[in-house]
Order: sequence, then C-alpha cells, then structure tokens
Amino acid sequence: MRLKNSLISIIKKETVLSIAVILAMISMFAVHPDKRYLEYIDFRTICILFALMVIVAAFKSVDFFVVLADKLTGAVKKKCTLALVLVLLCFFASMLITNDVALITFVPFGIIVFGKLPEGEKRSWIIRVVIMETIAANLGSMLTPIGNPQNLYLFGISGMNITDFLELMLPYAVVSLVLLLVWIAISGLKDKKSKGANAEIKPIGSVGSMQKNKEILIVYLALFMVMLLVVGRIVPYQVAFIMVLLYTAIRQRKLLREVDYSLLGTFAALFIFIGNLGRIPDLAGFIEKIMAGHEVQCAVAASQVMSNVPAAILLSGFTGNIRALIVGTNLGGLGTLIASMASLISFRYIAREDRSMKGSYFLWFTLANIIFLFILMIFYICKEKGIC
Repeated sequence: MRLKNSLISIIKKETVLSIAVILAMISMFAVHPDKRYLEYIDFRTICILFALMVIVAAFKSVDFFVVLADKLTGAVKKKCTLALVLVLLCFFASMLITNDVALITFVPFGIIVFGKLPEGEKRSWIIRVVIMETIAANLGSMLTPIGNPQNLYLFGISGMNITDFLELMLPYAVVSLVLLLVWIAISGLKDKKSKGANAEIKPIGSVGSMQKNKEILIVYLALFMVMLLVVGRIVPYQVAFIMVLLYTAIRQRKLLREVDYSLLGTFAALFIFIGNLGRIPDLAGFIEKIMAGHEVQCAVAASQVMSNVPAAILLSGFTGNIRALIVGTNLGGLGTLIASMASLISFRYIAREDRSMKGSYFLWFTLANIIFLFILMIFYICKEKGIC
C-alpha cells in the first residue's frame, strides 16, 4: 500500500515524466533494447540544458534577476506602466533565461507589486498582469534557440545557424510584441482615471547579495557566454559541459540540486520512445503521411494535449521539416494551460496567492491564449500564402 501511494504521488508530481517513461517502456516490447538505444538520445541537447539550468540557478542565487526587476520598476508608480515593464521583462528575459525561469522570477514580483493595490482593484490587476507575463514569456522565448527546451532541441537537429533561426521566428516575435503592447494600452485606457497604488513600491531584491557574490556572478556570466558559443556550434558542447559541471561541483555544489532532472529524464525517455517508433515501419509511415504538409498544424494540436516540448521531440521523428516544427511548437505554447508547461508555474503562484482566483484566472488565461493563438495562426497562413 505504501509503495502504491508513493507511485501515485510521484505520478501526480511528475506527470509528464511518468507518461514519457511509460511510453518508452511500452515501446520496448515492440523493439527490444539493443546498442542502437544509445543512438536515440541527443546528448548535446541534454548537456546544454543541464549547463544552462545550473548557470541560471547561479544567477538566481545572487538575486541577479530580482535586483534587475527592482531597479527597473522602482521609479514607476502608474499601474499601466508597471504592467508594461513587467511584461517586457518577461518577454525579453525569456529569450536568454528561458520562459519558465522568467516566470519563476518575475511573476512573484508582479503579484507583490500589484498586491499593494486596494482590494477592489488588486484581484483583477493581479490576474491580468500574471496572464500577460505568462503569454509574454512563452512568446518572447520563441525568438532564440535557448529560449525554451524545444527550441534548443529542434535547433540542434535542424542544421540551421543562429541567423536562420532568428530570421524564421522574428516576424512572429514582432507580431507578438505588438499584440502585447496593444493589450496593455487597452488595459490602460480602461483604467486611466485611476492613480495607481497609494503604497510605495519597496525594493525586493538585495543589491548587497549580488555585490557580496560578485565572483560567482562574473564566473557564471562568463560560462553563460561560453554556452552561447556552444549553441552557435563554435565551442564543443562536451568542453562547456565539463567546465560548468567541474566548477559547480567544486565551488557551488548546492546549485546542482536546482537542476530540473525530471525535464532531462523526460527528454531521455521520449528519445527512446520516438527512436523505437521509428523502427516500426508501418507505424512510422502512417504518422509521416498524416503530418506531410501539415507540420505546423500537427505541432500546434499536439502541444495542446501534451505540451510543446514533448510534441517537438515526438513529431521530429516523423518529418524532416524541422523549420515548420519550430514554428508550430512555439505557437503551440499558446492555448491550453498545459500547452506550455511553463504556464503551470504562473497558475501555481495564483493558487498560492488566493485560491479563489483560480477559476477567473483559468477562464481569462484560456480566452487570452486562444485569441493570441488565433491571430498568430492567421499571420502564419498569410505568410505562407505570401500575403504578408
């Protein structure tokens, strides 16, 4: 009974990982384990993800992001301007530190800032701003190969260079930014008679903490630059991985506990599952036939039910049109609450702040995501037809 309860607890806590492992195990009955299993796993992607997670954890440990947010918002009093700053922070920061880290960093900050409003305004503004931050992080992260895990993986197998990737996703990022700015402007018009929160916004971060750990910050900034060279295929990933691992193990061992090992395990399990499916000719041929010419639509649809990271790994085994998968899985991060697993981070923060907000948040989050997804899909269709 105790073992059963433990298994149920693990599945509830790590649902995506559990599903990935179960799928991998089922696929092993069709294709028995052999030497080719090692060929399935994209060690480059896993090593880069690991290193980036450690580096970002180091930045967080010295309050680098919070101090940055605190400085940028410290002199701002108007609610609409505050919302703009926080949303832009999520949008642009996610390009370098990933969408989930941007949300972990800036959503609590937004809740604290707008929690200073009178009770009549606090609830609606918190819900509104957190939804905007979440969408901004998911859309901003799509511009760069390191913005989110599926981009890192798809970029790695695409053979593209960074310029190609940026050119592919820049139009969607620009349209997304315009949509966010319009949304904020509309929110400002509705609230133009209000003078904003009466209470002053007190600093949250600790500049002293960052100064005290200046050496750590400098070293990990240098390591981050090395990782950018790895993504650009200038430095071998093995060298950078060893550098990050050795320095962290010797000087900052506690950071190794901050790595999302469940995500890395999910990647490994899905690589095995997809590799085995690819060795079942009839099934692989059927999936390839369904996807042919509809990669973007399939990626968007698959992301709604399994999230965009597993969708990217799964579908990449059945098409050579990786550019379409990059577009599809990034746009597919919009829609349902699980379309991008990063969105669940914001939902947890809302539930922790006030459980009574969960229903309203879920409703408005879904509506806003559907609107953004609809507009961006229209834009994609227009681009494909040469209309825009």
